[in-house]
Amino acid sequence: MADRRLQVFHTVARLLSFTKAAEELHMTQPAVTFQVRQLEEQFNTRLFDRTHNRISLTDAGRRVYECAEKIFVLYSEMDNSVRELTGDVSGVLILGASTTIAEYMLPVLLGDFKETHPDVTIRLKVANTDGIVSMVENNEIDLGVVEAPVNNKNLVVEVCRTDQLVLIVPPGHELASETSVPIQRLVDYPFICREEGSGTREVMIEAMNVAGVNNADLNLAMELGSLEAIKGAVEAGMGVSVLSKATLSKELKLGTLVAVNLDPPMMRPFSFVHQKQKFRVRAMEELLSFARQYCESHKNTQ
Repeated sequence: MADRRLQVFHTVARLLSFTKAAEELHMTQPAVTFQVRQLEEQFNTRLFDRTHNRISLTDAGRRVYECAEKIFVLYSEMDNSVRELTGDVSGVLILGASTTIAEYMLPVLLGDFKETHPDVTIRLKVANTDGIVSMVENNEIDLGVVEAPVNNKNLVVEVCRTDQLVLIVPPGHELASETSVPIQRLVDYPFICREEGSGTREVMIEAMNVAGVNNADLNLAMELGSLEAIKGAVEAGMGVSVLSKATLSKELKLGTLVAVNLDPPMMRPFSFVHQKQKFRVRAMEELLSFARQYCESHKNTQ
C-alpha cells in the first residue's frame, strides 16, 4: 500500500546503489531509476548526487529518507493493528540464514510453518554469519538465523538452541577410534577450514584460543565455503575438519565419516537476530513465535 516510488527510493538510499536496490527489489535497474526520477519530479529537486559511478544523498534526499523511515514504521503499525482485528496472517518475509542452518535446520521449520500459514511467502537468503548480520543491520532481511555469537548490541539476539561442533575424520584415521580429542591436537593434522566470516570458523578459533592454541599454528590444507565440499575432502583423506554434528547424520549412518568429540566440548548457539523495531508485520511475529516453539521442542536434539 505504501507509495512504491518511496519504497524504491528508500532501498536505493539505504544501499547507496541502484544496482543492489534492483537486485533486492527484483526489478530492472532502469525501472528503479525511473521510480526515483518520478519522485524527484514530484518534489522538483534532486534526491541523489551522482558522481564518478557513486551516489550520495542530497540534503533533500536525507530529509525524504528520514521521513520515509517514519512512514514505514507507521504503516507497519497500521498493518499489524488491522491484521490483529481480522486474524489475517499473510505477506512476504525475507529471511537470512548461515549455511549450516539454511541447509540442515530451516527446511523442516519453514515447511511446518507453511502448512500452518500458507498465505505467507518466505524468501531465503543464504550467506555466512557475518553476511547475515550485515543484512539485518542494513534492513535487507526481516530476520536472520546465525550460528555464532552476535556482538552488535543494537540488534535483538535470541538464542534458539545449542549446537555441538565435532572433529570429523575418515574411517581408518588414527583418531577415529578415540572417544575424545584435545583441541590442542587439531594442529597435528592437515586441516580443512571454512571460509573467513563463517560462524563455524569463528567459534572454532575462539575455542582454540581459550585452550591456548594459536590458530596460526593450524596446518591449513584448504579453505572451503561449502559444507558438502568439506565433508567430501575429509572423506577423500585430504585432512580433518570441525563441523556441526547436526550436519553429519547421513555420513555417520553410511559410515563414510567418523565424528569425534572435542575436549573441552566445542559448543555454539543458533540464534535469531533482528532489528529493535517496535512494530513488525504480523507474519514475522507468527514466525518468531513458531520458531521459538520449534527450538524449545528440539533443544535437546543434536
